[in-house]
Order: sequence, then structure tokens, then C-alpha cells
Amino acid sequence: MTGVDFDEISCAGVSRHFGRRHAVSRVSFDAPRGTILGLLGPNGAGKSTLLAILATLLRASAGEVRYGRFDASAGPSLRARIGVLGHDLFLYPELTAFENLALFAGLYGVPGRGARARAALDSAGLADRADDPVSSLSRGMRQRVALERALIHAPRLALLDEPFTGLDDASTAALVARLGSLREGGAIVVLATHDLDVAEGLLDHAIFLREGRVVEALARPGGLRSTYRSVMGR
Repeated sequence: MTGVDFDEISCAGVSRHFGRRHAVSRVSFDAPRGTILGLLGPNGAGKSTLLAILATLLRASAGEVRYGRFDASAGPSLRARIGVLGHDLFLYPELTAFENLALFAGLYGVPGRGARARAALDSAGLADRADDPVSSLSRGMRQRVALERALIHAPRLALLDEPFTGLDDASTAALVARLGSLREGGAIVVLATHDLDVAEGLLDHAIFLREGRVVEALARPGGLRSTYRSVMGR
């Protein structure tokens, strides 16, 4: 497994247009290593589009994303340092949790893929379910396996789209703890979420988006719910 190395990401005036619709408009921010950055806003605010741009799955219509000294033209070597968790978990239901993670570790060229898969399941608190088919796991367990799938190659940048959706309290707590360990390990985490109560104690920075534009940006944010109501007018 090879890939470029970077200690920060930055957006400078990033926009994405779909015809006349401006999904993202002139978004700028910096996120250094060891940071959890939250993208907050209603449906249609541009959160998922911005995550897709950061993942190099969409090209910005204007502006630039930098990954340290690299930009999106670094291609596959850059993508080798990015992990993505979207609405689709991208797990094979007929395979076991272990088999899924070992498969993706192999696709990324991770050495010792079996050992890495076992370690990932231990990190997820699912070592005792390693040999169970994914189809037999609860929604929260599948979400935790999917997160480890996105992290199996030790990415520098983790992009998570609504990672807390459908989780019970125990699964949410496990996920929060895992994100904290990523921060401590120096990863950059960018997540889109509607769950302001969970985000309250988790985020290092928060960006509030409305109709594709940044309407507020906070460092060490507190009072997210009241800020959200204030800037969104609801």
C-alpha cells in the first residue's frame, strides 16, 4: 500500500455547480492533523457534496482543495490515504465481518491483512462476532464494521457522512470513542451529522452550511443547538 502523506487539508473558495444549481459555493476552511471537523446543516445544505469533493469523487467547479502540498491531481496515491463512510455501508452481507475487512485490506494492499482485520474488529468491540455473517449483525454493529472498512488502510483523512444514523446509545458511544482514537492518532476526520447532541462534545471545529454556503464557523464549538437555531433561523 502506497500513498502521499499530508498533515492538513484546506479548501479555498471551493464551489460545485450542477447546471444552475449551486450545491456548494465558495467554501473555505483548514483542518490540521488530529482534528475532528463537523459539517452541520439541513438536508440540501451541501454537506454530502463537499464530502464527495474532499474524497476526490467529485471535481470542484471552482476553487481548490489541498492535501498538504498535494491537490486532487495526485489521483490514486492520494485516495490511498482517504477513507470514506457514506450512506451505503459497502459491506457484503453474505460474508462474515472478518471476511469483509480482510477483503478490503487486501484491496488496499495492507500487509498482514488477516491480522489487520482482527485488530480492526477488536477496535470496533466486535471480536466475538468476527465469524458471523454481516447480515446477522444489528444496524449499529454493521455501521461499526463499515467504519473499520473505511479505516482498514490507516487513512490520513476519514470522511464520514451521517455516521450516527440509526445507532443506539451503546453503538453511538463506541463510535464516538473510535473517532476520539483517530484524533489521538493524528488523523483528520471530517463528518457530516444532524446529531448535534453527539457532536457537541466531539468536534474541534464546526462549519454551518446553508444552501451550499458557510454561514458560521466555530473553533472548539459549544452550544451547537442554539447556534444552529440562530444561524439557520429555526
